[in-house]
Amino acid sequence: MEEIEKELKAKLDQLYSRVETLKDQISTEEATKNAFIMPFLQILGYDVFNPTEVIPEFIADIGTKKGEKVDYVIKKDDQVILIVECKHWKENVDAYTSQLHRYYHVTDTRFAIITNGIIYNFYTDLEKPNVMDNNPFLTVNLANLKDSTIKELVKFSKATFSLDNILESAEALKYVRAFRNEFEREMQEPSDDLIKLLARRFFEKQITANRLETFHGYLKRAMTSYFNDTVNARLKTALDINEGKASHPKEEPATPEMVEEEDENRIITTDEELEGFQIVKAIVREKVPASRIAYRDTISYFGILLDDNNRKPICRLHFNGNKKYIEFFDNGKGSSEKVFIDELDEIYNYKERLLNTLVIYE
Repeated sequence: MEEIEKELKAKLDQLYSRVETLKDQISTEEATKNAFIMPFLQILGYDVFNPTEVIPEFIADIGTKKGEKVDYVIKKDDQVILIVECKHWKENVDAYTSQLHRYYHVTDTRFAIITNGIIYNFYTDLEKPNVMDNNPFLTVNLANLKDSTIKELVKFSKATFSLDNILESAEALKYVRAFRNEFEREMQEPSDDLIKLLARRFFEKQITANRLETFHGYLKRAMTSYFNDTVNARLKTALDINEGKASHPKEEPATPEMVEEEDENRIITTDEELEGFQIVKAIVREKVPASRIAYRDTISYFGILLDDNNRKPICRLHFNGNKKYIEFFDNGKGSSEKVFIDELDEIYNYKERLLNTLVIYE
């Protein structure tokens, strides 16, 4: 299985290189399907030229609404195993989940994909039979492929497809992802519920509003201290092993290099940040080539840069707290402004500000 996973990853890496090369010339949804999505299905082993296996424009009438069509239905042993809804590569796939909901309900499938040829969101019906869950249990981002993602994706290949195996792991993936998201939120900005839960284990008095605020600061300091100590301990063990001194550990202060590496280990680039990057990239490529747009993730923010130059920030995404902010640099005076957003799609509302920032640098 390990060899199959390596081969799959190599083919997907090649596909993404193709996407990056061609996407600026892809102006329609149909072209996206032909150039990016059909090759993806082929990589999974499905014969896209066999209309009994991969059925394009599958009719999925919904009540009185006739003529509704799913872009692709995939069959195996004459059973529908997967439906695929496609969008143009610039589109945000999350904006079309309700459309996929309707198609899911009128087919016999247990799995559905919505994709723009770069991001593939996989859904099933873990919460209510024949009603698609609101959140995907698996997201495949060709721009950021991970070994753990490949391990799950290989289960959808024609050669190894097994309904029971996928459903078994789908629940674990869904809730592990949910727990991780909640954990990340708590690490960035501890909630009152978490503070009270922990404080009640050692603080017997009433937790007033002032005390809660004080404990909020204490908990953030405690978490930072814990993670710093953990990272330092791991780095020290690794250094000792490399020097042949693992059996005689010696207390040494952390060097600046260790602190820098420690900070890098604390950086977690989320799928949401990468999706925000793709939206900004899609907007600003109207004025500059996609190759000039880069990102650098930090502990405090996710920075999107022109020419990978810290002196040319296009914007910064602050998605680590309970609220989302986008920071703009379009005033040309070296200062910035943070704007609150509810959803990632709202980034499109600030197209002119992003493009005006490029004008400053150009």
